[in-house]
Amino acid sequence: MGRLDDKVALITGGARGQGAAEARLFATEGATVVITDVLDADGESTAADLGEPVTFVYHDVTDEHEWRAVVGGVVDEHGRIDVLVNNAGIFHSGGLDTALDDWNRVIAINQTGVFLGMQAVGPAMRERRAGSIVNISSVAGLSGTPMAFAYGASKWAVRGMTKSAARELAPHQVRVNSVHPGLIETPMMHELGPDIDRLAAHVPIGRVAAADEVAMLVLFLASDESVYCTGHEFVIDGGLRA
Repeated sequence: MGRLDDKVALITGGARGQGAAEARLFATEGATVVITDVLDADGESTAADLGEPVTFVYHDVTDEHEWRAVVGGVVDEHGRIDVLVNNAGIFHSGGLDTALDDWNRVIAINQTGVFLGMQAVGPAMRERRAGSIVNISSVAGLSGTPMAFAYGASKWAVRGMTKSAARELAPHQVRVNSVHPGLIETPMMHELGPDIDRLAAHVPIGRVAAADEVAMLVLFLASDESVYCTGHEFVIDGGLRA
């Protein structure tokens, strides 16, 4: 028996990194998984590697119409969506001098994309009176982060939207939680700069985490094991914010 047997999961940003790790684990635990991304080649490769329980769909999370099409397609094919993981996100380094175009791009993907995802799956989950939404935020959504102004703002917004959606959807038995990773070994982490060892030295556990370790936490929140958890932050940072 898998922990996600007979569940249908939609994972954005699933072509590589953390999203791909979540897709792999979800499939192992019995879920039917649809991964979406704008990275066609990586997405198709990941789906092919993981096999039949996993399929890939091109999807720009900033596009309201694409959200409707993707969610409608999953519901038409599988009858429902049990789990949404809003994983798609980008990082941009910059402080108060961040250019408006860069700000708008980060907010569109990291914040508006999460909003549109919750909005798109909400009706189907409310109708079935079941569902789990997992929004991937960051430790940057828990405290100020130097030189990550737009990124930090977007991740604080994800934290706040999670709480608001949790209160709205709880009467319909739909749960919404946020996950706040610290330093995770993914392509995005390397955008922080070349000195990963120096960054890792600030982590009390003394290392960065593997994407699979975050996926285990997301799995818990996606599964019925967390049926009484909603509206909260789940931090996985090796003690970085302790």
